[in-house]
Amino acid sequence: MSRLLIAMLSFVLFPISAAAACGGRDDPCALPNGNYHMAVPEVTQPRGIVMHLHGGGGRGRGLLNSDLAREALARGYVFVAPDGDQPTRRFKRDWSVRGKNLDYDRQDFGFLPDVMADVRARTGLDGGTVLLAGFSRGGSFVWDMACQMPDFADAYAPLAGTFWDDLPTGCAAPVRLFHSHGWNDRTVPLEGRSFGGGAVVQGDVWASLKILRETNGCDARQPERNSFEDDLWFRHWSDCAAGDIRLMLHKGGHGAPQGWATRVMDWFEGKGLDAEG
Repeated sequence: MSRLLIAMLSFVLFPISAAAACGGRDDPCALPNGNYHMAVPEVTQPRGIVMHLHGGGGRGRGLLNSDLAREALARGYVFVAPDGDQPTRRFKRDWSVRGKNLDYDRQDFGFLPDVMADVRARTGLDGGTVLLAGFSRGGSFVWDMACQMPDFADAYAPLAGTFWDDLPTGCAAPVRLFHSHGWNDRTVPLEGRSFGGGAVVQGDVWASLKILRETNGCDARQPERNSFEDDLWFRHWSDCAAGDIRLMLHKGGHGAPQGWATRVMDWFEGKGLDAEG
């Protein structure tokens, strides 16, 4: 079955509900400080919310057809894809990632909570668990949210993006975080890279993990175990005082390995990764 047909069937089975009134590809939900797209599963009571942040220059509407959207909807979660909006920056559709020499039109630490509140108001969903995921620049902002607003979500899943320099000296509270990265990523290398003669610097994944280990109270620097599956390598820090840190590396570049969405959702729901990874 083609990916296009699978995507079409997903929206037949899980349409945008009448209660939502907006959120489709061509009719985003509008807030005073930005827009977002949304898909609602056809269930009596959604289990929670999965929010996914696009990469720099991307659009939220493109994520409605993503593997993570299909996984979330199939498991009964509302899927939300906000639009980055920084009109005076190089990437006009970007996120306010923390870093030196970076100025923004909109601070997304305020925008994402506004989106979440509006989603809950439109869907009537008061509770449920929340996952915040993001790719590239979106993944970097997931790290920022996990560090500075840890209560925003129950778990965080950044992909191919981490802190930018200057790195934070510490984070507000422990979190559950599953970071995925390509071994051959040249756009956001594991060690980061600099722009403009060092004026702006991508952060280092290893340094970012160290900051979070300290926040989560991981007594040992090394993970309590490593594991492998085909072309994937895992490091598990699940014996910390609080929270849970997982690192998944794959042989590819700046993107997601096959099955990323399924693994992330299994980990989010507390199943699968320990048995399979």
